[in-house]
Amino acid sequence: MACISSNQAMTTGVGLIAAGQCDVVVAGGVELMSDVPIRHSRKMRKTMLTLNRAKTLGQKLSLISKIRPDYFAPELPAVAEFSTSETMGHSADRLAAAFAVSRQEQDEYALRSHTLAKKAQDDGLLLDVVPFKVPGKETVTKDNGVRPSSMEQMGKLKPAFVKPYGTVTAANSSFLTDGASAVLLMSEEKALAMGYKPKAYLRDFVYVSQDPKDQLLLGPTYATPKVLEKAGLSLADIDVFEFHEAFAGQILANLKAMDSDWFAQNYMGRKSKVGAPPLDKFNNWGGSLSLGHPFGATGCRLVITAAHRLKKEGGQYGLVAACAAGGQGHAMIVELYPQ
Repeated sequence: MACISSNQAMTTGVGLIAAGQCDVVVAGGVELMSDVPIRHSRKMRKTMLTLNRAKTLGQKLSLISKIRPDYFAPELPAVAEFSTSETMGHSADRLAAAFAVSRQEQDEYALRSHTLAKKAQDDGLLLDVVPFKVPGKETVTKDNGVRPSSMEQMGKLKPAFVKPYGTVTAANSSFLTDGASAVLLMSEEKALAMGYKPKAYLRDFVYVSQDPKDQLLLGPTYATPKVLEKAGLSLADIDVFEFHEAFAGQILANLKAMDSDWFAQNYMGRKSKVGAPPLDKFNNWGGSLSLGHPFGATGCRLVITAAHRLKKEGGQYGLVAACAAGGQGHAMIVELYPQ
């Protein structure tokens, strides 16, 4: 499930505990984007598989003789939607255009993410980062992609996907990085019996899916009203919002969609909009644009950040949301454990 893999791990863990199959679950995810598999071309793969079934030397030599130079061209990895073969960046650029999100708005939001992440780092708020010794290199003690820039510097970058008129650039996109995350799940009774003090309750969650061609990155828009209704809450009840920032344009498009009665009525079958989260409650410690997006790890980071922000800011409810491959989306309600 790509970007919501560890969200799925957490909710599966919740289900196993609720069903009495497990008492304690460690849920998480890991991504190694610095060493992704690079495949042989389809022609080469087919030849190698056929070669493996060849029985005689003559059959093997015949197959080998058919290999041509273009067979050796690899299939380079791309962050693409499997159902349409369109890269996520292209989808984000089209989505930004559809919702009239300008390049300046995207750059401003990306700068906000990096600025808030830097402040959170400097203030010692990102306490969930575990130091890791990279073999042959230094020990990583903090997220190393946080780089506040300036609108002037960001404005110099060319479009990364839709050229030459696109608005999505390297500066307003989440960057790919290595990472891992995990959370410890159990019932309140089990936690207290083991001498642990819980951080938060995972209250309710939903998964949604919509058109992967034109609504690939709108998962949060569809999931948010559903999880609020399921939990019996309103947008005003939420003290902390943690949304996955795949692209600045994707975030801003979702905020516009959530604040549109027309979109709610014509695309979601709802009578009225759910409303856009207020920015003073939204991703206040940075997000995927500044902290990075190791696909399998992002979900747990969102949940833990929501829990820590609730404790720090004195809130009760947090809402986590994310988009994912296949037009999928996820939202979860996190409630602070009484202090």
